[in-house]
Amino acid sequence: MKRKSLRYATVVADILFINIAFTFAYIVRYQWQWLYAVPDNFYVPFADYVDQLAVLNVFIAIAYGQNRVWRRRRGEFWLDEVTRIFTATAAGMALFIVATFFFQPTPFSRLMLGWTLLFITIFVSVGRLGRRAILNYQYKRGKSVDRALIVGAGETGRGVIRTLLVRSDLGFKAVGYLDGRSQDSIGLERIPRLGMLADLPDVLENKPNLHTVFIALPSEMHQEMADAAQICQLYGVRTQVIPDLLQMNLNRVEFNNMAGIPLLSVRDVGIGRAHHLLKRLLDLSLIIIAALPVSIISGLIAIAIKRDSEGPVFYRSARVGRDGKPFMMVKFRSMIAGAENKKAELMAQNEVDGPIFKIKNDPRQTKVGRFLRKCSLDELPQLINVFLGHMSLVGPRPPLQSEVDQYKAWHRQRLSVIGGATGLWQISGRSDLTFDELCLLDIYYIENWSIMLDIRILLQTIPHLLFGRGAY
Repeated sequence: MKRKSLRYATVVADILFINIAFTFAYIVRYQWQWLYAVPDNFYVPFADYVDQLAVLNVFIAIAYGQNRVWRRRRGEFWLDEVTRIFTATAAGMALFIVATFFFQPTPFSRLMLGWTLLFITIFVSVGRLGRRAILNYQYKRGKSVDRALIVGAGETGRGVIRTLLVRSDLGFKAVGYLDGRSQDSIGLERIPRLGMLADLPDVLENKPNLHTVFIALPSEMHQEMADAAQICQLYGVRTQVIPDLLQMNLNRVEFNNMAGIPLLSVRDVGIGRAHHLLKRLLDLSLIIIAALPVSIISGLIAIAIKRDSEGPVFYRSARVGRDGKPFMMVKFRSMIAGAENKKAELMAQNEVDGPIFKIKNDPRQTKVGRFLRKCSLDELPQLINVFLGHMSLVGPRPPLQSEVDQYKAWHRQRLSVIGGATGLWQISGRSDLTFDELCLLDIYYIENWSIMLDIRILLQTIPHLLFGRGAY
C-alpha cells in the first residue's frame, strides 16, 4: 500500500469510526435506559443530533490534523498512538463544547459527549491495530516496503542495520550499505556492501527506487554528513541522519536535569539485576511447566540414540558464558563418537562465514541425529543448563572458546549477558545467517531486552522448530 493511499484510507476509516462511536454513544445514552434512573418518556430522536455530529466531525478532523494523528510514526508503540488519539479527540471535543456556548444547540447532552470521547478513542485505536496487522503482514512478505540505504558501517551504522534486520514492522528493506572509512565488510548476505561513501552518487543513480538513506557516520565526519545529505536531496531521496551520540545506541543514553543543568549519562549495556531476576523466574516457571512432557520425550530420544549408534546419549561441549565465564553445555548426541577428531578434515567444507563451523549435510551425523537437529530436539538437555543458571531460555547463542578467540571487538558485546537456548538468531534464519548477522541480532536483543521480547521469541520459536527452517 502506497503512503498516500495509506493516509487516505486511514482518514476515511477514522471518520467512519468517529460516526460509529457517536451513534453508539447515542444508543448508550438514550436506548440503554437501564443504565440510568430516568423518566419513562426520556427520549430524543437521533435525527436531532445529525447537525451536531457533522460539526463534531469537522472539529475532530482539525484536531487530528494539528496533532498529526494521521501521520504514521514508524516504530511507535501502540499505547503511545492511543495517547495521541485520546489527546486529539479531547481537543476536538473541547472546540465543539466551546462552539456550543455560542450556538446553544438543542438537544445537548454532556454525558453523551463523555461516552463519545470514550468510544472514539476505543474504535479508532482498535482500527490502528488492524492497520498495523495488515501492514506487518505485507512487510513480512516484502510488499509495500520502502527501500533504504545505510551510509556508515561503524557502531552507529551497525545499530541501524540490526534494527532493520529485526524490525520488519518498520516497513524498510535495506538494499545495502556504504562504508564511511575502511574497506572491511560487515559480513552480511541480505544487506550487501555497495562500496565507499564516495560511491553514493553512483548508488543513487543505479538504484532509482530508493526511498530513504540513513546517514550513520561518526560525528567527526560532519562535513561528509552534510555533503551526503545534499547529494540525496539532489536525487530526491529522503534523508535520515542518525546522531552518533558517543557511538552508542540511544537506549544506553539517559537524559537528566540537575538543578537546571542538563546531564547526559551512559548506562551499561545488558540486563540489570532486577530484570535478571524476572528473567530467571520466567525460565524456572516454564521449565517446571514443561518438565513432564520434556522428560517423556527425552526418554524416547535417549532410547533412539542408543539403538542407532554406539556412544553416549549426551554430548558435552565447553562453551563461553556471560562475561567470558566457561561452562559445560549439554546436548543429545547427534553425531558419531569421536566426531570432533574429524572436524579438521571437514573444515574446507564449512558453509558459514566467520568463526562458526557448520555443514548442511555433515557426514558425521547419525540417522537419528539428523532428525534431532532438523527439529532442534538435540538441544532439549540445555534445559538442564537453564535450570542450573548457566543459560537462559532466551539469549545469544553460547559460543565455543575457539570462536571467541576470533571475535572482533564489537562481536564481544554479545558476551555481556547470559547465553540462551533460543534467541532472535533462532527465529530469524538460524544456520542461514552469517556470523555478523547473528551478532547484530544478539546485540539488538541485549540493547532492547524486555520480558515481552523474551515471550515473543519463545512463541515464535515453536513454528520455527516444527518446520525446521534454517536448522542443520
